[in-house]
Amino acid sequence: MSQAHRSEEALASAPIGPLMVKLALPAVAAQLINMLYNIVDRIYIGHIEEVGRAALTGLGVTFPILMLISAFTAFAGMGGAPLASIRLGAGDREGAERILGNSAALLLILAAVLTVVFSIFKEPLLMAFGASEETIGYALDYISIYLMGTVFVQLALGLNAYITAQGQALVAMASVLIGAVLNILLDPLFIFVLRRGVQGAAIATVISQGASACWVVGFLCSERSGLRIRARNMRLERKVVGRIASLGIAPFIMQSTESLVTVVLNSGLQHYGGDLYVGTVTVMQSVMQMVVMPVQGITQGVQPIMSYNFGARNYDRVREVFRLLLRTTLTVTVTAFLVVFLFPEPLALIFNDDRELVALVGKVMPIFFAGIWAFGAQMACQVAFMAMGQARTSLFLALLRKVILLVPLAILLPMIAQDVMGIYVAEPVADILASATTLTLFLHRRKTLLPQGGPGRKEDI
Repeated sequence: MSQAHRSEEALASAPIGPLMVKLALPAVAAQLINMLYNIVDRIYIGHIEEVGRAALTGLGVTFPILMLISAFTAFAGMGGAPLASIRLGAGDREGAERILGNSAALLLILAAVLTVVFSIFKEPLLMAFGASEETIGYALDYISIYLMGTVFVQLALGLNAYITAQGQALVAMASVLIGAVLNILLDPLFIFVLRRGVQGAAIATVISQGASACWVVGFLCSERSGLRIRARNMRLERKVVGRIASLGIAPFIMQSTESLVTVVLNSGLQHYGGDLYVGTVTVMQSVMQMVVMPVQGITQGVQPIMSYNFGARNYDRVREVFRLLLRTTLTVTVTAFLVVFLFPEPLALIFNDDRELVALVGKVMPIFFAGIWAFGAQMACQVAFMAMGQARTSLFLALLRKVILLVPLAILLPMIAQDVMGIYVAEPVADILASATTLTLFLHRRKTLLPQGGPGRKEDI
């Protein structure tokens, strides 16, 4: 039996605890590595002599564009991967490969469109995202080069989900590891040795993303993969694309609204405080990644188990996986809350040693992260709905935390209080309300989706 078929058989029959560890640990490692991939530029840039603070803030205002590019990888990748797992569980390998092929074609098309659009409108967008005359030059230096690697981002992140979907977590981890290690090694070379500064960080990132993309595509075209990219499946089919889009819109909104949130936070902080306050968001979003990415790794590692068994109508196994997942994610987020509350300034010092910025982050970070302890419940429930192909519910939950709650609160609270601190308070209020709503909704719908003695409804699959 091939490794690909052994991985699929394990999804159906291996003991759940050890299987979750086997799949989640590589996924967590991949997310931690990916976190380094994303924040190592900020660490190096923040410590450039004399201009570190301004350069770090300039890099921070590019974050909405980076998140939008990443969001489109989720649209095609995370929208299709759970569906591919469900089809594998139902014994339909050809159907799973059609989903993969259509997703690959979508990613290539999206890469071309995004590169052109953002290259044309980058400067006005960056100014709208909170750049100032002092920081716009650094932002343009970084994003102009980064956009050249958009196709690598689309393929590396979007298609890697299909490696995880077939239970090959170690291979998925390796694809991230290759790019991250290369980026960590190349950053100091280009930034400091070759004296390219912010441009050097972007060059290192593009090279690293290219290496990851080559690894992912090479694997999915090889006999080692249980799902293969085949030319005949890359002709777009309306029905297949529609199914990918219906489920992919939720992770797309979850990630793209991160850009909207960053714009609202940056512009509000610029209005009520100035560049120093915008700099706090760059630091705190980096710390947030340090919390969220391990949780995402756990949920991504567990999702194929849930999807495969939901497709096979093994609902008892899905319920057991969810219970263990919920306990695990809550443990991580509660621990993260305690660490951030106790050590805000040491965390800020990782990214910048400017005394004024570190002191301000130390003051506002415990407020900003006050609701992170509840976030584990939201993540566990959201991935369960995604794993079971529940497109409409996933879309609502994707909109709830950021669009329905956080954005309005971040606008209204500082207006009412006439104080910049209202922006920081908006985050925990949204976190707690969204997590409570998501958990309540899941508990309400679980009996319909996961019946005790027979097949349940498979909406939106």
